[in-house]
Amino acid sequence: MSFSAEALDDEPSAKTGPLVSPVLRAFRLLRYVVEGGSTSNLSEVGRSIDVNRVTVMRLIATLEHEGVLEALPQGGHRIGLAFLKLATAATAANDMLDLGRRVLSNVRGQLNVSAYLAALDAGHVVYLLRDMPEAGLVSSVKVGSRVAAHLTTPGRVLLAWQPRATLDALLTDEPLAAADAGKLERQLAADREHGCAWSFSGFEQGINSCAAPVFGGLGEAVAAISVAGPETAFGADQASRSRTERVVLQAARDLSLLLGCRDYPPAG
Repeated sequence: MSFSAEALDDEPSAKTGPLVSPVLRAFRLLRYVVEGGSTSNLSEVGRSIDVNRVTVMRLIATLEHEGVLEALPQGGHRIGLAFLKLATAATAANDMLDLGRRVLSNVRGQLNVSAYLAALDAGHVVYLLRDMPEAGLVSSVKVGSRVAAHLTTPGRVLLAWQPRATLDALLTDEPLAAADAGKLERQLAADREHGCAWSFSGFEQGINSCAAPVFGGLGEAVAAISVAGPETAFGADQASRSRTERVVLQAARDLSLLLGCRDYPPAG
């Protein structure tokens, strides 16, 4: 009894049950390539991953199209740059949270204020981690809070280090489209020149905040470290602000280095 390539790709089996067979075959092919297998001989590939030659051709064409595989000049394939970037980003995200906890703990210990790690989500900033002193802080910002980026110090520093085209697109979409574009751009330029951003009772009444950007291995702004405390005891004078900036910038620099950024801030 013979089967068409389509049947082999789409027909469920007792082994896979509700699983998607083409996806399983794609991962078998990827494992084969990662383990050093050559795709020069499609029949041999098919025997190794238990699919027919036509299916191997279709899998390779699809994975090439998505950048998951790259053809080699001498024949065969290797894992594609798009897939490597995706894997690196996912790994870095996990590393960033693990490393971020240690960095935030150090910041909180030095300044005795709440420390946060936040990341950009389109025109919003999302708070990923928080480390609070024993006294705590009365604040609406919690882990998971999602706020319009331009209203917060971590959001501002992340916007300030976005590529020009990315920032232009964000400024024309909600929630940033509601802001005064000229005023916001001047603020972002000042934040970038200063290296960090301050807010004095800006987002929450009675609470001051300072933030600095964290960069990844490719020089992109991947997150921000921020601190927040009551205005009566935090950032109330120049000495307090200077010390806070030194600690926050050093923490952002340390986390950036751990994530593979060699120069802080990156050139450009």
